[in-house]
Amino acid sequence: MNMDASMCASSDRASDWNQINWPKSERQVRRLQARIVKATREGRWNKVKVLPRLLTHSFSGKALAVKRVTENQGKRTAGVDGILWSTPAAKRKAIESLQHRGYRPLPLRRVYIPKANGKQRPLGIPVMYDRAMQAIHLLALAPIAETTADPDSYGFRPERSTADAMSQCFKVLSFARSPQWVLEGDIQGCFDHICHTWMAQNIPMDKTVLHKWLKAGYVEKRILFPTEEGTPQGGIVSPTLANMTLDGLQPLLAQHFPKEKWKDGRKWAPKVNLVRYADDFIITGDSKELLESEVRPLVAQFLRERGLKLSPDKTRITHIDEGFDFLGQNLRKYDGKPLVKPSKKNTHAFLEKVRDIIGKNGTVPQSLLIDRLNPVIRGWANYHQHAAATGTFDRVDHEVWRRLWRWARRRHPNKSAAWVKKRYFPALDGRNWVFAVKTEKRTADGRPIWKRLVWASDTKIRRHVKIRKEANPFDPSWQPYFEERAFRKKFGISRHQAGIQPS
Repeated sequence: MNMDASMCASSDRASDWNQINWPKSERQVRRLQARIVKATREGRWNKVKVLPRLLTHSFSGKALAVKRVTENQGKRTAGVDGILWSTPAAKRKAIESLQHRGYRPLPLRRVYIPKANGKQRPLGIPVMYDRAMQAIHLLALAPIAETTADPDSYGFRPERSTADAMSQCFKVLSFARSPQWVLEGDIQGCFDHICHTWMAQNIPMDKTVLHKWLKAGYVEKRILFPTEEGTPQGGIVSPTLANMTLDGLQPLLAQHFPKEKWKDGRKWAPKVNLVRYADDFIITGDSKELLESEVRPLVAQFLRERGLKLSPDKTRITHIDEGFDFLGQNLRKYDGKPLVKPSKKNTHAFLEKVRDIIGKNGTVPQSLLIDRLNPVIRGWANYHQHAAATGTFDRVDHEVWRRLWRWARRRHPNKSAAWVKKRYFPALDGRNWVFAVKTEKRTADGRPIWKRLVWASDTKIRRHVKIRKEANPFDPSWQPYFEERAFRKKFGISRHQAGIQPS
């Protein structure tokens, strides 16, 4: 092919990518996902095999898969082949190249990221082609996973969050008649040790493709290592595979510990409830002995069948009056009153991050320091906005102020405190000691616009409305419910309160 023809082909592909009817593609995929949900719910497993094949071989499925992997946070991170799909022409060509026949995934690129405990978490980065293949199969697998998931599993599921998990914890522990003992569970190296044989026998997807993913291996320091167990952290489909591996624990507990059972000739409520977020979970119980002698062995056996085991360091049994940390927050009863607060460990880690940012930016302009601090402070405060966090927010703001005051004084050792205060902490809008800097922009009436640091206490405490357990985002009958939740999340009120009539 001559150069002119090659350039024309590239231009055509770029034009083809930009002209894809994305709403139509999404509708077609959603229609197939809805049929998968219906077939799964009805137990029509032959259809559950056929419908995913239709989806994974469709143009719409392939297009959405390529769109996802080229627009997410990892779009600039290459795998072992160093290839990225960064142009419209490359993306359109990628859709055409996604073929199941003869598919052979490349090994993962192994990298490490630091954990809060000082250790490192291994991540496996697939090449772009394998990411797209995972994304297209996830489009078919996710509706099955949502339909068969444990009701109180909240991690790595669409429309669910840590706030939902903490709301469920509060619900099962807040009343006077609620269980008083909690088993804090943590699975040791969950992603790294899941049994491949178990997944091959129980995950309802293309077995050949799944086997190839699991056995692809990884490359570290230019050396190829085989993978005999686990599903690599870093793959798009890995969280769903891990969730499906752990699903089934809640019905198992419900089977062994019904709401009421006979014991020693009388009715007895074991009060066993599970709340899980990914591989972290809590299980409540009527007594410490019940959790230790009956519940924990049952959980251990459930995990053993999947090649997993409980972490001896992080798995413990505590009383609700002592409280426990879960997902960065602490749930504890104070004189019988339950409260959810930001955990001390989480707050300490946040302040250490803020101190590190301030310490490493001792000479940067004030405006740049504000730009680097605001996303960190705002993100942490928003995460805890549903908890009883007012006191913690005030303490955090004071500590941040102390660090900023020290930062400002060190920049001007020969200036007075009053001068430093006026220079860096002006009074704005009736509030004193605002860490702010005047910008070149001005309002319509000519007043200067200030760039200011956000304080954690600026975030209003808002009650979180927990998602309904049976809600399924892939089921069309739940669409009005999710639209209502989205409206309430955006505006803070329901459609009815806003005077909007249902369509």
